[in-house]
Amino acid sequence: MATRLWANLATLANATVGVGAIAYVLAGNKLWAMLLIIAGIGFDGLDGFFHRRSGLPPNLFGRIADSAADAITFGLAPAALLIVHTDRIALWQPWTAGTIVAGAAVAALAIGRLVWFTARAHHLPHFVGVPTPQNAIGLVVVLLLFDTPAFLGTRPEVVVGLALVLAATMVVPVPFPKIRRGARLRLPMTVTGIALPVALVPLQFRPGPGSLLYEAAFAATLVAAAGAAAYYLAGPATVPPPAAAEGSGAPR
Repeated sequence: MATRLWANLATLANATVGVGAIAYVLAGNKLWAMLLIIAGIGFDGLDGFFHRRSGLPPNLFGRIADSAADAITFGLAPAALLIVHTDRIALWQPWTAGTIVAGAAVAALAIGRLVWFTARAHHLPHFVGVPTPQNAIGLVVVLLLFDTPAFLGTRPEVVVGLALVLAATMVVPVPFPKIRRGARLRLPMTVTGIALPVALVPLQFRPGPGSLLYEAAFAATLVAAAGAAAYYLAGPATVPPPAAAEGSGAPR
């Protein structure tokens, strides 16, 4: 029972950092918001870890609470990052409608995906469509490169276009792997999970272009981008076919 309590606390922490991320976006600090979203991914992973350690069967309350927390941290908070712009306003002004559409798509498709997952797909050995935490990783990488701090320049059209593409991948009927022990993509996704905080923490000090901290953050962002791309492009190929899953005794 104590382990389940820790799982519930991890879920609560996930939701809390999601609310904090939205607050930081509204306050004009997107870098802190992105760091909190990445922290939410860590808490989401701890939730699953503690639940598995408890040895108790899944329950409806836990699934609903976990999905509600994910909706905040990986749906509403990324949507706020796309919609709210308090820096380089002149560049973003012509794209106001586009950012609203992209943000609404991210929020709506993330929530819709989580509702479907909670009700129908939680027992599958793989994901159908890209999971919401992975989508949040993809969006954070895009925003680091093309919004704040815009390592490759401020490009509203690229942000809007890629955000819509990433949002659509959450609901495509394509299998994607769960990153568990022994998963073929575990190493690149672990590297990605490390690279993003390595990029985001130095950026909190607002280093100038060309400085050591800035260049280190840029390099870490590129590493995270490569890891995220590996999941999107190679992920479906690593999911065993149904016959193989049946033969291994995996739950369905």
